[in-house]
Order: sequence, then C-alpha cells, then structure tokens
Amino acid sequence: MKISVCLITLNEETNLPRTLQSVMPIVRDGNGEIFVVDSGSTDRTVEIAESFGAQVFIEPWKGFAAQKNSAMEKGPGDWILQLDADEALEPELIQEILNAIEAAGGTVGFYIPRKNFFLGRWIKHGGFYPDPKLRLIRRGAGKFEEYGSHPTIKVKGPTGQLKHALIHNAYPTLRGYIDHMNGYSSSGAEVAVAKGHRSFNLLNIVVRAKLTFIYNYFFRLGFLDGREGFLLHAYHSVYVSWKYAKAWELARTNRK
Repeated sequence: MKISVCLITLNEETNLPRTLQSVMPIVRDGNGEIFVVDSGSTDRTVEIAESFGAQVFIEPWKGFAAQKNSAMEKGPGDWILQLDADEALEPELIQEILNAIEAAGGTVGFYIPRKNFFLGRWIKHGGFYPDPKLRLIRRGAGKFEEYGSHPTIKVKGPTGQLKHALIHNAYPTLRGYIDHMNGYSSSGAEVAVAKGHRSFNLLNIVVRAKLTFIYNYFFRLGFLDGREGFLLHAYHSVYVSWKYAKAWELARTNRK
C-alpha cells in the first residue's frame, strides 16, 4: 500500500527539513510520496521541499481547511498522512503506521498522539498530551472541515489509535508563540462570532481567561511542566481574552 504524505507550507524553511527528513524512510522504501501545497513562500521552503523529492504546487491561500484538503487531493496513495510543517514523526511511528495500514481491515483512519514542545520543553500536562490528532486516513475517507485556525478531519467509519507520536516543534521562542496566538485568536474570533458571541462580555474577556489558566495550570497539572508550563498557560489564557475581545470587535465592524 502507498502512503501520500501531504503538507501545506508558508515560509517554513526552519521547520521543513526536520519534518521531511522524518518521513524519508517511507519514501526511500518505496511506500510513499510527498506532496506540498505552498501559498507563496518567500524563503527557501519550495527549494527545500523539492530537494527531498516532494511534488510542490503553488496555490493562493484559501483558508486552513481548503488548503489542507487541496494538498490531500494531490496524493494518489491508498492512505493519506497529513502533517503540519512543524511536525516530525518519531522513528518508531513509521513502522507502526506501516503495520497499522497493513492490518487496518475496515478502519478508515488512525489518531496519532502529539508531543508538543514549548521553549524546548515537552509539555506533558495541562491538556497538551497526548493531544491525539486524526492524521492518517484512507484516501477519500474524509476531509478537513473549517474551524478557524484549527480545522479537523471528519471521516465516516471506524478509527483506531496509534501509540507513537508526532513531535510538534511549534514554539521554540516566546515571540513565535505570541505571534501565532495573535493570528489564532483572530481565527478563533470568527468561530466565536458564528456561535453567537458578539457582545462586549467581561465574563468571556476576563473571567473565562482566568478560569482557563486555573483549570489547565492547577486542575490539569500544568504546574508540573515548570517555568515553561507557567508561561504557556499564562499566555494561553491571554489568547482566550484576545479571542473574545476580537469577536466583539469583528461583530461591531460587521454591523457598520
């Protein structure tokens, strides 16, 4: 069975080599190919992707779900492995994937746990692990549906769970994390408005943000992840505040 490894990219020259190197055993053994949909990178992203033998397509940005679906549609393999450009496979995950699809039977997809790293530390608590993601599906079994900056794959049929993980190297610096949260909060605001959050609500902007920190840091044991855990949950609560403040701003703008 063939696996199509599918990614979307935009200026990912720092992360992409690690990601593509991690899937090379699949490609070298003749079990798969790499397909990249780039939305206009101005760095060496395309050059790097092509150096790993990837087929690269340049397409305008259509939104997270539509862009990822476009990448998955390019892959002709029996199975689709969708990755973000800042994710890499644990070495043991490759053989587990091959074994899983060989014995899949009627299973149409597999959830893969994800190890999230923040400032170089694996965050094991506070809801950040095992963080399962449905990333391995039979071709044509499902597609991404839009949900702000965090679209999810929806499939029809039974799914399984793999043991070994994706390594998520998203936030090596505070600046990068804050920049991401600024963008994600804007996308999250659109989802919040669609759900009816349109007013200037201090319960959402202040209280919900504080409760998010308390719940994740104390009740979900985020404090066990040291200084990095504290900063992650502190700034994640700020993201929550930004999201609902931006929802009010967006709704007010739309009314004008």
